[in-house]
Amino acid sequence: MDRNQLPKKAKPGGLVKPVALGKLPGRYLAHQEGLPHLPVPALQQTLDRYLLALQPIVSEEELNHTKGLVDEFRKSGGVGERLQKGLQRRAKKTENWLSEWWLKNAYLEYRLPVVVHSSPGVVLPKQDFLDRQGQLRFAAKLIEGVLDFKTMIDNETLPVEYLGGKPLCMNQYYQILSSCRIPGPKHDSIVNHARGKKRSPHISVVHNFQFFELDVYNSDGSPLIADQIFIQLEKIWNSSLQTNKEPIGILTTNHRNSWAKAYNNLIKDKTNKESVRSIEKSIFTVCLDAPMPRVSEDIYKSRVAAQMLHGGGSRWNSGNRWFDKTLQFIIAEDGSCGLVYEHAPSEGPPIVALLDHVVEYTKKPQLVKSPMIPLPMPKKLRFNITPEIKNDIEKAKQNLNIMVQDLDIKATVFHYFGKSFPKSEKLSPDAFIQLALQLAYYRMYGQPCATYESASLRMFHLGRTDTIRSASTSSLKFVEAMDKPNKQNQEKVDLLRKATQAHRQYTDMALTGNAIDRHLLGLKLQAIEDLVSMPELFMDTAYAVAMHFNLSTSQVPAKTDCVMCFGPVVPDGYGVCYNPMEEHINFAISAFNSCAETNAASLAHYLETALLDMRLLLQSTPKSKL
Repeated sequence: MDRNQLPKKAKPGGLVKPVALGKLPGRYLAHQEGLPHLPVPALQQTLDRYLLALQPIVSEEELNHTKGLVDEFRKSGGVGERLQKGLQRRAKKTENWLSEWWLKNAYLEYRLPVVVHSSPGVVLPKQDFLDRQGQLRFAAKLIEGVLDFKTMIDNETLPVEYLGGKPLCMNQYYQILSSCRIPGPKHDSIVNHARGKKRSPHISVVHNFQFFELDVYNSDGSPLIADQIFIQLEKIWNSSLQTNKEPIGILTTNHRNSWAKAYNNLIKDKTNKESVRSIEKSIFTVCLDAPMPRVSEDIYKSRVAAQMLHGGGSRWNSGNRWFDKTLQFIIAEDGSCGLVYEHAPSEGPPIVALLDHVVEYTKKPQLVKSPMIPLPMPKKLRFNITPEIKNDIEKAKQNLNIMVQDLDIKATVFHYFGKSFPKSEKLSPDAFIQLALQLAYYRMYGQPCATYESASLRMFHLGRTDTIRSASTSSLKFVEAMDKPNKQNQEKVDLLRKATQAHRQYTDMALTGNAIDRHLLGLKLQAIEDLVSMPELFMDTAYAVAMHFNLSTSQVPAKTDCVMCFGPVVPDGYGVCYNPMEEHINFAISAFNSCAETNAASLAHYLETALLDMRLLLQSTPKSKL
């Protein structure tokens, strides 16, 4: 999402606490019902735009073949029209024709591990504590901050976000706390304990692979304050000093089918079942991590990114997680911290909004000195480990360690300029960064690739995302011209401006529900639902190429100087996430070591050069008198 397109908080200014509004029951529902429904785009429009999107990434021969298939598909009274009518009927009957399909298709039926392949991490700025005391004080303040945000969700006083003057769907905020993914043999499910009469009063805390249930509310329903939480965390710490415990949480890192089998086996035992349910029902999880070996400053951020994504392997902190939990905050003894979240219930922006709130909150001085009522000992969650479960843990460890070895991740700060430079040139910062990525990739591989950038559909009721396809005919013209010495700079600048404009237009199209990817997916799923034979269009090589995203990218802007990170979506691809700040840009780039052609540090280097070359081009070319 573009920073200019970022959700704006409607009201409360700096000093007005939204909570001062008290409870506003029904406000959320009223807001949601006022949102427009996701439209089904016109069939002919999507097919035309699909052919345009294929132009830069497939050969002329393949494109001509696909044109024939598209003509067949779009015939009057043909299969395309029938599927389109089915989608339109679905849109009339449902709150959002896409959301349930997308949840299943993109997440719950996806069988690869959530670790690396699905769950994003966030690297927060390093904190200045260096010991257990500092770690627990910070954790206590962070927990208090999350509970403060939760009060706004519970009271329905969370300020509604806006994008270009239009209100956004706030549903995802109601899905991220007290929720958890549950593995199943063919597809997973999500439980949400946030609504209903009996709300969860506890969070889960894990230290040295041992889980605890920590009540965070007083008997009168008021949240505990940081001082109280700190005392409870100290009790947890002191009763989990042994480091030889079985890392039960590592089971959640496995392939979903294997984990589903192990899960059913695990919860046959009554004690285990109670412990698992406690984690699932908890509001969120806090992972108190062991410190990692010291590394040099230049690779520190990349090391923390890996910690957030996978925990470093079975010898380190990977067992100190429950990866099915929607929200896990990770705080290590050495000051590194961040979070990892299970992607099914939410996109990045609501997570980051919560994070921005919490980070600001942790900076506030402690005001209230509370009467220190003695609190009960947090409950340790017990697990009976049978030989079979031990075997499942060993297998999960082996698979995870292979995954950890395979992930190549580079978190860097581009410190030459931030979003203020493209803005000064009247260019969209997001389009500028995406174009630099196209240039970097082209210089490395001599050709463009299918590129995915997520766009928010939150203008619509229950909207999730669609795809901005950043590789366009306009971006290809620019990257081809950029390194040609016989091209005049003025021509290159014009192509750069045209390409960023084209990206901006595609972004607007996606935000208003008019992109092509989800529509094509809908037509394909409609064919499956109608039990008709799969249209040739979806069996075509060009479709496979278009859906093979060698660059999977996302802009996740935050007020906090942090960066989100995620793994590639294809074996020979990259995951690229960035947070453009005013005067610098935070990047996280991932690839797989098992692919000889990809290298995260290389792409980071080419990207830096591309950004600098594009700035130089703009600065050394006189402004045209347009």
